[in-house]
Amino acid sequence: MNLRLIAPFVVLLVIFTACSDENPVPKPSTYLRMNLPEHSYRMFKSDCPYSMKLSNLYLPSGTEQPQSNYCVQEIDLGPLNGKLFMYYLKLPSKDSLAEIINFANDKVDEHKIKADKINFEQIVQSKKKVFGTFFELKGNVATNFQFYLTDSSTNFVRGEVLLNCRPNYDSLRPTLEYLKTDLLELVRNFEWKK
Repeated sequence: MNLRLIAPFVVLLVIFTACSDENPVPKPSTYLRMNLPEHSYRMFKSDCPYSMKLSNLYLPSGTEQPQSNYCVQEIDLGPLNGKLFMYYLKLPSKDSLAEIINFANDKVDEHKIKADKINFEQIVQSKKKVFGTFFELKGNVATNFQFYLTDSSTNFVRGEVLLNCRPNYDSLRPTLEYLKTDLLELVRNFEWKK
């Protein structure tokens, strides 16, 4: 093509785009929208000495060989692409409870640097002898949910959620809200095996 024919069109194109009042704004990255089912639950009896209400969406993926005083339960979070780890410990003595609760709180505190806010809810189920705290860590943190539960005399469980993705709180918010509902159902319906 002849350069003389193309040059006037290029000049006109530059003039018209330069005169526009609107500046182009780049669009932010988008993320896939997850269509998650309605919440539904079943009672799950772990190989560890407890049972709980677990979402039908999640599958227990393994229990480390239960010991008499220690047990680890892994729960695959299915389409949420993560795992819930639950660490059971039989309390060596009543006096050790404060030290173990401090350890659980220290695990939450490790994420204070990245967390924008840490909300917590006390769990008190006197009839079932289940007491503890549920933590929600907001922001770009490695774990958005942690909790601990105890009967105050013999048993202690600490749980934490790890998602297999980059911690981007804004894009994960719908997934985290869905997961929070399921985790609160779990801790509110937790029972020790007799």
